[in-house]
Amino acid sequence: ENREDMLNSKSNRLTEALEEANKLFSGVSSAREAALDAQFLVLASNLGKEKANELHSEMTAFDSLAFAEDLLTFMGINRIEVEENDNDSEGISGGYLPSNAWHKLGEETEKYFRRAPSFHYMLGSFKSDPPVPRQRIERQKKTTGGEEKRAMPAQLKKMEESHQEATEKEVERILGLLQTHFKNDPGTPISFFDLVVDPNSFARTVENIFHVSFIIRDGFARLKLDDDNLPIIGKI
Repeated sequence: ENREDMLNSKSNRLTEALEEANKLFSGVSSAREAALDAQFLVLASNLGKEKANELHSEMTAFDSLAFAEDLLTFMGINRIEVEENDNDSEGISGGYLPSNAWHKLGEETEKYFRRAPSFHYMLGSFKSDPPVPRQRIERQKKTTGGEEKRAMPAQLKKMEESHQEATEKEVERILGLLQTHFKNDPGTPISFFDLVVDPNSFARTVENIFHVSFIIRDGFARLKLDDDNLPIIGKI
């Protein structure tokens, strides 16, 4: 109802309506009221756009319709004259544009493109210097003969010897215990688990199994199963 008044550049009716709608929005409680508020916002946006278009500024706006009309006139046709006189179609191909219309436009625009734009490489020139040859490093040839033996560090050799001696001594100690038992009670075998398992040390248990395996391998004792399918060590 107050469209003309709101579009007037000297009137503040549109601003006042927006401020009033902003106050009323705080009391919105239903979907219908929110929809009306959104509808008002769309209407106010359209009115604001029209009001802004009517403002006078020093900037020159591009009018696409006026440009198209001027372009058609330059190419040899006046749309106003064509509408007034539809029968006058001499020199017009298909009753619209002359046959040389686009050629005429090309000759005119050619003057503004006398020089092609310069070309620049984004990542530099494609020409590159040849790669610098790397200095070849000759590797020493490995000796294939089996005559040469690798030198073993003295400390490592000493550790292996001491470990071997400790193993032999432990095997002899366990063997002595078995021989003493078989001598005192030759008919009674020894439980394998009772002999090797150390309930307080897993590592010690593994070492005992390792040492007993040498005794069984060399034939000083025999490993078999009893009536309960439990391993026992007996005399050979």
